Parts: sequence; structure tokens; C-alpha cells
Amino acid sequence: MNTTATEWKTAVTKIEPNKIMIHGYPVDKLMGKISYSDGVYLLLKGELPHANFGRMMDTILVSSLDHGVTPPSTLAALTCVSTGGNLSQALATGILSINQNHGGAIQNCQKMLLEAMKLKEENNLSIEDAGFKSVEDAFAAKKKLPGFGHRVHTNDPRAKKLYEIAEELGFDGNYVKMMRAMESAIAKIKGKSLPINVDGAIASILCEMGFDPEMGNAFFMMARMPGLLAHITEERKRQKPMRVINPKDYEYDGPEEKQI
Repeated sequence: MNTTATEWKTAVTKIEPNKIMIHGYPVDKLMGKISYSDGVYLLLKGELPHANFGRMMDTILVSSLDHGVTPPSTLAALTCVSTGGNLSQALATGILSINQNHGGAIQNCQKMLLEAMKLKEENNLSIEDAGFKSVEDAFAAKKKLPGFGHRVHTNDPRAKKLYEIAEELGFDGNYVKMMRAMESAIAKIKGKSLPINVDGAIASILCEMGFDPEMGNAFFMMARMPGLLAHITEERKRQKPMRVINPKDYEYDGPEEKQI
């Protein structure tokens, strides 16, 4: 009789001959019945999502599929390819470049919203007043407010669409309201608009969905991987090795806008 205790346990995936179960669900039974986003939710939360959760997650992941060749993670991946890196090396280089200052806005914005909501509850404030004070305090402390403004877009179309679908699916609760309150506060205090960007919209919706801020960067990474793969593949096919990659010296030569 073997009485030796196991050193560690896992409750995520069970593997045995001819059977794979994720949180109790056989993978082969899930195949063809759930979306990839549903599977991600199952892994992270331990249960299959309500239909609205799956669609909301699909929307979030599509919103951040790619943003051209200029983001740091894409440039890092392209540089790796140009120096001779293989697919896994280039993809890892891109993912490793997603960090505090690039892709980290989702996580940081979630934390900001949780603090603003804590301020609201502890001081019995309205969402509008808590949002205003949070912005006021941040400006006084010279802190950056993540989730607002964009280096390219003056009115991020992805944020608008995310909020439209969030309202449709029932994910436009107090965290979304807090984000909008802070947007209004910035305009009042600064005298100019600094619209919510895609990261801010995602952050507020992830809070509505009950995801911990530590997962914020993970959503950006999951979303951006296909985009990185596309650019890595194109770099290998179209460019010479060891080239000087200037993020401003490029021209789009793909298809014109298509209708869906």
C-alpha cells in the first residue's frame, strides 16, 4: 500500500487515459458546442458562462486583435524575426513586451475603478462625486489616469462599440458608470475632452464581469496573439533579414474597407 502523500494538487484539468476534463467537463464533449471564449471563461472561472458572458468576452477579444505594426510588442516581435528568430521566439518576444507601460492599462484601470468604488462606499458618495474626487486626487498627486486618451484616436471606435454591446448584454453597471463619471470629471477639470479608450472600456466591463485586475493584462495578451502571428508571418515572407525597422516608415497596401 502506497501511503505517500502527493506534494501538490490541481483543480483545473484532470488527465487520464483517453479522457481530458477541464473543471469536470470532458473536452471532447465541449468541442463543437462552446466557443473559444467560453472555454477561456471555463478555465479562469471554473464554470461555463451564461451566454451573455461568452458573447461579451468574444467582443473584448476581437476589439484588441491588432493595432498595426507600431505597438511595442509588434515591433519587438518583428525585430526578433529580422534577426533570425523562429516563430516561438518571435511570439514570446512580443508577449514579453506586453507589460506595465504597454498593455498594462487594463489592469491599472481596473485597480483605479476598484479604488474609486471603494471611495464611493466608504464616504457614501454618488458615483458622479466619487468619480470627480478620484480624478481630482489623481491630478493633485500628478498620477496618470489609465484608460483615457489615445496616441492615434480622438474617439476610439472600439470603446464605443464595446459599450454598445455591454449595454445590450447587461454589463453596463456601476463600473461603467464610474468610468463615464471620471471621463466627465476630466473634461470639467482640464477643460478638454479625454475620451475613454479601448483599454478603459475593457477594464470597466471586466470589473462588471467579476474578473480580478491581475487578469487584465492576460486579456490583452490573449487578444493580441493572432495579430502578432500575422505580423510575424508577413515579416518573414516580405522583408529582408537584419533590416532597420522604422515604425513611422511604412505604408499599408492591403485591401480597402470591406462591408460585413
